[in-house]
Formats: sequence, C-alpha cells, structure tokens
Amino acid sequence: KLLEWAVYTRCLDFLSSTSNLTHYFSPAAVANNPTRALLLIGAILLAYWFLSLFLGFFLYILHVLFGRFFWIVRVALFALSCVYILQKYEGEPEHAVLPLCVVVAVYFMTGPVVFYWRRNDNSLLLEKVDHLHSQVRLLNIRVTRLIEHLDRGNDQ
Repeated sequence: KLLEWAVYTRCLDFLSSTSNLTHYFSPAAVANNPTRALLLIGAILLAYWFLSLFLGFFLYILHVLFGRFFWIVRVALFALSCVYILQKYEGEPEHAVLPLCVVVAVYFMTGPVVFYWRRNDNSLLLEKVDHLHSQVRLLNIRVTRLIEHLDRGNDQ
C-alpha cells in the first residue's frame, strides 16, 4: 500500500507540474535559459517522431484496407478535412488558417515523395536532394508555362 501511495502522489505531482509547462517553455524563459531551448527542441522532435509513427501506421492500415484505391481515399480524406475546417470556421476565416496549414502539411508529409525518401536503397542524402531539386525545377517550368498560357489567353 505504501508503494502504491507513493506512485499515486508522484503522478499527482507530475500532473500538477505539467500545468506549469506553458510558463516553463514561455519565450522569455527559453530565451534566458539555453537548456530549456534544447529541451523544447527535443520535445518538438519527439512529438514529430510520434506523429510520423502514427501517420505511417494509419496510412499503412488505409493502404491495406483500400488497396489500389488508397490514393483516391487519401485525396478524399484531405478534401473532407479541408471542407470540415472551412465549415467550422465559416464566420472567422483567420482562425481557419492554422488548421488548414496543418492539414496541408500532413497531406504533403505523407505523399508519394515520402516513399521515395524512405526507400531502403543506399542512396545518399545529396542524391535525394538533387532529385528533389530537379522535381522543383520541373514544377517551376510547368507553372511558368501555365502562367504564360493564361497571359496569352487574357491578351486575346
């Protein structure tokens, strides 16, 4: 019973101290203490790692469930989540910006580029960055052509 009581009080102490986390990681506290800045960076990286694990597992389950229709389901979930956010913040569009940014970031974090970056060949990071750079360059060329085409259409 004594050990049980000690664990219970430790849990209560931890829960009461977590309410001070906003004060502990406030900008003024982080600026004054570099150790807190390192802890904050570690906490953010750990949260990102857990998020990527959860998203990877969730997308794996979706891929198993829907097979070849996985990408259609993925786009449908993205569209429905955007519509939900826009509908929820219908009267206050400035409050919808952050949730929409999160949804778009998750959508692109879990896209086909992720599979290219995570594949298990022995390619170097530099090769992957070069490939990404060439993809961005191609996208830039296509967008430029589209804008030129639209400008020619408006001139006529």
